[in-house]
Amino acid sequence: MSKNEDRKGSDQDEEDDNENEKKKKESIRKPRFSPAPIRPGQSDDDEVNVTYVEPDEVADDSSNRSWWQSPPDMLPSFSWDGPDYFDFDDLLPVIGEFGRFQFVLFLYMIPFGYIAAFVYLGQIFMTLKPHKYYCFVPQLTLVPGENLRKQLSIPRETDGSFSRCRMFDRNYTNMHASVANNTHYVDDLLPTIPCQYGYVFEEENLRFYSATMEFGWLCDNDMYATYSQFIFFVGSILGCVGYPYFADHVGRLGALVSSCSLAILGSLATAASSNFYAFSLARLLVGASYDTCFTMAYIVVHEYVGPNYRTVVAYLTLALFYCPFTMLMPWMALLVGNWRRFALMGCLPIIFGMVSYFLLPESARWLVSRGNFDKALKLLKLAARQNRKVVPADVLDNFKVSCAEFYQEETKGRKFTFLSIFRRRRMARFMILLIFLWMTISLVYDGQVRVASVLDTKNLFVYFTLSCATELPGYFLVFLTLDRFGRRWSSFAFTTFSGVFSLIGSGMKTLPLMKICALASRFFASMSFNIGLQWAAEILPTVVRGQGVSFIHTMGFVAMLGSPPIIYLSHFSVYPMLLVLGCIGLFGGLVSLLLPETLNHELPETISEGEDFAKDQRFWHSPCCGPGRRKSHPRHSRMGSTLRTVSRDEYRSSKLHRHVNRPDTVYVLQRSSTISSHERLSEREIRTIQFNTSDCV
Repeated sequence: MSKNEDRKGSDQDEEDDNENEKKKKESIRKPRFSPAPIRPGQSDDDEVNVTYVEPDEVADDSSNRSWWQSPPDMLPSFSWDGPDYFDFDDLLPVIGEFGRFQFVLFLYMIPFGYIAAFVYLGQIFMTLKPHKYYCFVPQLTLVPGENLRKQLSIPRETDGSFSRCRMFDRNYTNMHASVANNTHYVDDLLPTIPCQYGYVFEEENLRFYSATMEFGWLCDNDMYATYSQFIFFVGSILGCVGYPYFADHVGRLGALVSSCSLAILGSLATAASSNFYAFSLARLLVGASYDTCFTMAYIVVHEYVGPNYRTVVAYLTLALFYCPFTMLMPWMALLVGNWRRFALMGCLPIIFGMVSYFLLPESARWLVSRGNFDKALKLLKLAARQNRKVVPADVLDNFKVSCAEFYQEETKGRKFTFLSIFRRRRMARFMILLIFLWMTISLVYDGQVRVASVLDTKNLFVYFTLSCATELPGYFLVFLTLDRFGRRWSSFAFTTFSGVFSLIGSGMKTLPLMKICALASRFFASMSFNIGLQWAAEILPTVVRGQGVSFIHTMGFVAMLGSPPIIYLSHFSVYPMLLVLGCIGLFGGLVSLLLPETLNHELPETISEGEDFAKDQRFWHSPCCGPGRRKSHPRHSRMGSTLRTVSRDEYRSSKLHRHVNRPDTVYVLQRSSTISSHERLSEREIRTIQFNTSDCV
């Protein structure tokens, strides 16, 4: 054999070896999932024996990788291999995270910011209590001089001032004809009775006439204004419970239009109400629309914003569109001058909420959850076209396939409720603490909002505007500090400071210092309010996150039922009102220390992961001061896709932790310590590499 033939043979062997190595590398890069079928009679609650076969190290092929290909630990932008999900958050960078399409949607939030401010704060001005008033006696209307009329009809209090709620029990008929020449009619020893004919309001410039004044909800009837605000929050609870189910069936836009229609109907009924019962029924309707008429639009708009811009857009929406309208609301009431005109004219911009059905796009996530993939893709293509982005056809095809798989899992998979959380001791403790924390935060926040309406009655409109203005810097401060110091310590600091300033204010003897302390308390309460639900969503596992956060949100409205009675304490003194709010704020701060930090931690996806979440976290852990973990055996975490339910409490997820030490190690995943020894084992083999995916929701 010649040297050339030998050289050709060796070259051929080398090519074969290179080709085999290339095929081997390609097989390594492709994550494969090959579960064995479940045997007849086998339960999903059985203990599962999972074998993980993983390469020691994925070859570094960055030099040979093309520019459009992503490394194994990232989702590619334009092409990929593997059965992993490709969901909305993966597609948004391709169609544009915040382009022209998203900017227009962002501007659509302007009217909904007004709607939220009017529905929430409108009732505070409709039920304003006057500062100076006394009993009206129609027989003395012709008596010259207000002071003389008071001497004839109004008894004096122990401090020498005229009573606001009592009048003399005497015959006033024909008194006006002779009173000018007969001073013996003035008698402070006459018996007294409650006001019989209404009230006279002494304000020199009566700038706003409230329903409290018109219906006489003063003195012995002063609880009626509190009852009406209490009923408003009852409606909020009913709306918070019912509208999510309604939205799941008719869509986000259908729920949005329905809630706006309910707000208009309730506002018109408020303007036409003639007694307490009609007024309360109207406020019940408005309360039922309160949360949905803003939240649904907020969700729809922010679903189309990319992950890198979502937090910024969320805070800017509140800072630019909601906060300014809260500051405008007292001056709007002052401009119209009457509570009926305020209810009537204030609801007119809500009509835009009904028109939004033709302007806003439907939630693409909801369309996918209902199996309407074509319409969802149509909306996403529209977003890409307006953002001047070109999306490859294979990206949309893979997205559609992923959504189809998700829809099939949603329809065939297990349905969980927030009650699944209470089956695990540690998760149940987290849930209870989150409920208490959000209830205290909601109560303190709503209480501080209403404090501004009773603390300074002489300069009510100016002081209320300043109180609302404190939220504006609060939004930016939360945005700057939340990802630096974490959720736990930020919530503790803001909630505690709110309580501390309320307690300091309750001990002040001068009104100016008390008002300053109340403003500081409102400032910190608004910041803690912006953290609560975000923190809860990060602690709760994915499989129960939506229902869990919704339940916590509803319990916040339950807590707000206590806000009107606390503000009612100001009828006696403002000191106990601030004292109660301060104690509740301190309690909320202590509760926040019992919850885990979520910043820079992988969030739980399943109930089991939620049970083990942050177990090794120290009490004094702070994200800005290091990991703060207890010493433990080293564990190597890999991200993999199982697409299978591993226990009764775990829905199939595309993002599950797998702990491996070396390629052919066998691990047993246990549902909990309650798994009995007689349960059978079922083997599964998962070949995986490190990559990240997100659930298609």
